[in-house]
Amino acid sequence: MELTMESQIPKQKRQSKEELVDVMKGDIGFCGWVILILSAFLTAIMFPLSIWFCVKVVKEYERAVVFRLGRIISGKARGPGLMFIIPCTDNFIKVDLRVLSFAIPPQEILTKDSVTTTVDGVVYYKINNAISSVANVNNVHLATQQLSQTTLRNILGTQSLSNILSNREEIAHNIQAILDTATHEWGVNVERVEMRDVRLPVQMQRAMAAEAEAVREARAKVVAAEGEMNASRALKEASLVMMESPAALQLRYLQTLNTIAAEKNSTIVFPIPIDLFQGLLNKK
Repeated sequence: MELTMESQIPKQKRQSKEELVDVMKGDIGFCGWVILILSAFLTAIMFPLSIWFCVKVVKEYERAVVFRLGRIISGKARGPGLMFIIPCTDNFIKVDLRVLSFAIPPQEILTKDSVTTTVDGVVYYKINNAISSVANVNNVHLATQQLSQTTLRNILGTQSLSNILSNREEIAHNIQAILDTATHEWGVNVERVEMRDVRLPVQMQRAMAAEAEAVREARAKVVAAEGEMNASRALKEASLVMMESPAALQLRYLQTLNTIAAEKNSTIVFPIPIDLFQGLLNKK
């Protein structure tokens, strides 16, 4: 019960924090209203000139977070299209909602089995909440990059070299899930993480190549031995067939002569009947 209560407290704090950031509609106060009215009055007086400072254009893939006297004036970002602001009291920050990418610099990592390797990757992400990305973090792009580097080092440090080489997609998916959860409060959605290259020291490459060569040679010897064994069994079966039919041996002689003649050799082979040898053997 205590664990459930403790797990609910951070969620409530996180939700209240997000509500304060996303739905900030507090009153600007008496002085704020006075300044706002004066600014609007000056804007109306200088209308032909002030129109260039009041009307802003937000592109289709952008959203604008507008601050009025330091406070977010609405519960959501503005745009796309035309946007009207009051000079001197309003300022805005444009946020790009397109999918962005950055390359993780090569990270030198010590794996679980004490092997030094260098790994780099690519992260694809986009901002799905413009207000959170502006109000909750100073520089959302730099923070995402730094978090990606540390997460890559932490995850790969718990994996062996063989797992890194064979389970790259699974490791990348785990990194993506961790980053997506951590950057949720920043209004960032990490869509994809890819490990581009895994570099090994030259000595390790040579050792792995020697090991692979030895394994292949052992497999080749096993295959050759199995082939010899199968060939000997086939010869044994062929000899048993020839023993049952003496004429089969003569036909084999003729077939061998036909094969030699087809090769256009100068060598001539005369088969000797086996009966002559059988007579000598019977005398012994």
